[in-house]
Amino acid sequence: MDNDLIARHLGMADYEPIWRTMQDFTQLRTADTPDEVWLLEHPPVFTLGIGGKREHLLRDTNIPVVKTDRGGQITYHGPGQLVAYILLDLKRRKLKVRELVSRMEQAVIDLLAEFGIAAIRHAGAPGVYIGEAKIAALGLRVKGGCSFHGLSLNIDMDMTPYAAINPCGYAGLPVTQMRDHGVSIDKNSLEYIGEQLFRCLSDRLYTHG
Repeated sequence: MDNDLIARHLGMADYEPIWRTMQDFTQLRTADTPDEVWLLEHPPVFTLGIGGKREHLLRDTNIPVVKTDRGGQITYHGPGQLVAYILLDLKRRKLKVRELVSRMEQAVIDLLAEFGIAAIRHAGAPGVYIGEAKIAALGLRVKGGCSFHGLSLNIDMDMTPYAAINPCGYAGLPVTQMRDHGVSIDKNSLEYIGEQLFRCLSDRLYTHG
């Protein structure tokens, strides 16, 4: 049971119902519930973390803003971005939150390296970067020793909405996506990249510190 990890490909799904389902899953899980990774896209939405400041939304748009219960500030989700929700029993895996964050970041770095993209961490700023530009954002919640929420990876999306926010609370933070770094994207790419990200996450959760 310790190493069970299930991938669920959920396609395009509205943010709030998925968030509520994550809460329910975490609330109802038992010591025997397998861990899961949910892979999906969201329609356009800004989400504001539990301590997030509304001032980081720089102007009104027609995109909904959802105040959620993850860590972090404001971020954007939209079509062409891969979201991975990480539903783990950290006690069972003997993982601390900081270690989980590090493994999640490394899984994204591993994935991008397979596409010829050199990505890095920035100390004190969770996420994954190409130079100074952020390509993946992280935000978690831990309740009862179990994690939910997760990460988002920009693949091939309309980046315009990022101009309406201070991404992750950082004024002027540049953002980027895989398409801008020589990755050829077609209609099947998001599901394929999701499968590869799940493999990289599994490798890091099982075998690496």
